[in-house]
Amino acid sequence: MLKGIDWLVRGLEVLLVILLAGMAIMVFGNVVLRYGFNSGILVSEEMSRYFFVWLTFIGAVVTFRENAHLGVESLVQRFGRNGRLICMVLSDIIILLCMAAFFWGTWKQYPINASMTAPVVGISMNWIYGIGFFTAIGIGGLVIIRLVRTVTGRITEDEINAFAGEGAEAAAIRERAE
Repeated sequence: MLKGIDWLVRGLEVLLVILLAGMAIMVFGNVVLRYGFNSGILVSEEMSRYFFVWLTFIGAVVTFRENAHLGVESLVQRFGRNGRLICMVLSDIIILLCMAAFFWGTWKQYPINASMTAPVVGISMNWIYGIGFFTAIGIGGLVIIRLVRTVTGRITEDEINAFAGEGAEAAAIRERAE
């Protein structure tokens, strides 16, 4: 199961690269057109904004998978194994509750977005804001998997150390960020 999640995250990373490249090309093209030819492409303006929204929410799922979100690691590092596990479980429960609220909010907003269309492109606004479903389910699913693995004792020391900001996995994440 974890191998499947790794493949899915790799696919999401490729999608993030495509979205970022598309956004950069559209914005750069519009800058050149505005300053060089006193014109622009409205579709690229609107789509670059939507790409940014998708990039942010898909990136949140990938970042969660890599334990790269902000955390109070200086506190968690002071605890032993049991203290770290307790912090991890409490943190996961809070995150799960937040993802449930996020999913519910997106669900409640869905009918409103269905009745609205993007001004230039004309697509339903559900295609833009519906990404909240993906993020809530993605992070929520990862949290549930981690909670089950923690409660059943199948979580590794490396995962616990990564949660606390220690070990090779955490160092690799810090290295990629620099």
